[in-house]
Amino acid sequence: MKARIRKIAVNIEETHAEIGRRIDPPTRKAVAVAVIENPFAGRYQEDLSELMEIGAELGGLLGEKCVAALGIRPEQAESYGKSAMVGENGELEHAAAILHPKLGAPLRKAVEKGAALVPSSKKMGSPGQVLDVPLGHKDAAYVRSHFDGIEVRLNDAPRAGEIMVAVAVTDSGRPLPRVGGLTAQEAVGKDGLR
Repeated sequence: MKARIRKIAVNIEETHAEIGRRIDPPTRKAVAVAVIENPFAGRYQEDLSELMEIGAELGGLLGEKCVAALGIRPEQAESYGKSAMVGENGELEHAAAILHPKLGAPLRKAVEKGAALVPSSKKMGSPGQVLDVPLGHKDAAYVRSHFDGIEVRLNDAPRAGEIMVAVAVTDSGRPLPRVGGLTAQEAVGKDGLR
């Protein structure tokens, strides 16, 4: 593995009730985060292909950890997202190199299919800062019930020479969705939109 991982954390969020109403079954989200060494911390690097390869490794690893944490089969995953936070001696482009060129394909394999773009965010940060991971339906971007997010925070990451990389997967949409639009059951998943 190219990624030099300091730690991995996996969290699950279950919502059993909302505004006095029971959610049955509960909506569930998992987020897996890896804290890795930034090989380009403190210096400019034109060729970021090493970070792209790290992204490919982490997409599969973190996606599989989310699916396992939820205790579902890959095809039962409904939405996904990705995010990265770069420590102070890095640059925003380091997060982009991890997230965009190669992380998506292994994540899609981990959740089986994934026709829609993977929602993403990136930021600079310091230890203990919150990293937001946006979520969207994995096969049909127009499914409004799955526009959501989850946050992750580690008290000791990212340090100056590190990057926090997070992947989130759900087995459902938001609790009590009622803003209309295409439903998950209606989604076809061929063009990534509907």
